[in-house]
Amino acid sequence: MTQEVPPTKLTEPEPELAGVRNFRDVGGLPTVDGRRVRPGRLFRSGHLAHATAADAAFLSTLGLHTIYDFRNAADQRLEGPDVELPGVRNVNLPLTDPAHGAEFWTMVRDGDLDQLRAALSDGQAAGRLSDTYREIIRDRTAEHSRVLHELAADSVPALMHCAAGKDRAGLSIAVTLLAVGVERDAIEADYLESNATHRRYKVRRGDDSPNAMSPEVMQLLSPLFEARTEYLTAAFETIDQIWGDTETYLADGLKVTPQIRERLREHLLD
Repeated sequence: MTQEVPPTKLTEPEPELAGVRNFRDVGGLPTVDGRRVRPGRLFRSGHLAHATAADAAFLSTLGLHTIYDFRNAADQRLEGPDVELPGVRNVNLPLTDPAHGAEFWTMVRDGDLDQLRAALSDGQAAGRLSDTYREIIRDRTAEHSRVLHELAADSVPALMHCAAGKDRAGLSIAVTLLAVGVERDAIEADYLESNATHRRYKVRRGDDSPNAMSPEVMQLLSPLFEARTEYLTAAFETIDQIWGDTETYLADGLKVTPQIRERLREHLLD
C-alpha cells in the first residue's frame, strides 16, 4: 500500500516542471542538534533528459554547481542524456539499478504478463527493492564517499537525480543528510514525498502488448514505483549490521573525517 505523503517542509511554493519529475529542495529538514538544512543548497529530482526549455531556464536560476546523475548506461539510452545547463558540472556516477537492468525493464515496457508474474508477484517486487537498497549501501561506498567529499569541497548547490529520483538519488540524499546529522524521521519523511502522484516516474511501454497497461500489470509494478518505509529501513539496517552505527559507517565505510563532516555542515546547514 502506498504510504501517505507527509507535509512539505518548506513554505515556498513548489515549482511546476513540465518535463522533470519529483523535483524538490530538501532545505528545511531538522538536524538532531537543532539546526536545519539550508534552502537552495541541495536538490533532488528524476532525470533531466526531458526537461523543457522553461524547465531548463528555471533550473538555471538555482545557481547549481554540480548535477549528480546516478543513472547507468541503460537508463541513459532509454531516456536520453541530461539537458545541458550553462556553467553546471555534470557528474555521471552510476549506482545499482533498482530493477536490475535493461532486460527487466524491457519486460516491463512490453508488459509480458507471465514474466512479470514470475518476477514480481507474492512480495517479490518489494523484496527486489529492499535487496537493492541493501546492495547500494554495501557496495557503493566509493561513490557515496566521492559525493560527500566533493560537497565538502564546495560542489554546492547540488542536484542529485537518477531515473525516477526515488531510489538511487533517494539513498544518496539520505546518506548526505545522515552525514550532516539530519534526524532519521525527517530523512524518511522527505523520502516518502516521492509517493505524490505528480512526482511518480512515467514508464514508457511498448504499443504491441495488450497487457502493457492492464490493471494487473500496474498492480505488479506498483511496489517498484512506491517509496516505502521498508526500503529505507533496509538501508539503515544494513548500515547497522555492517558498521554497527552511522558514525562508524561514515568514518570507516565512507572515509568521512570529522573535518569533512564539519565542512559539509558549513555548506549545507543554516
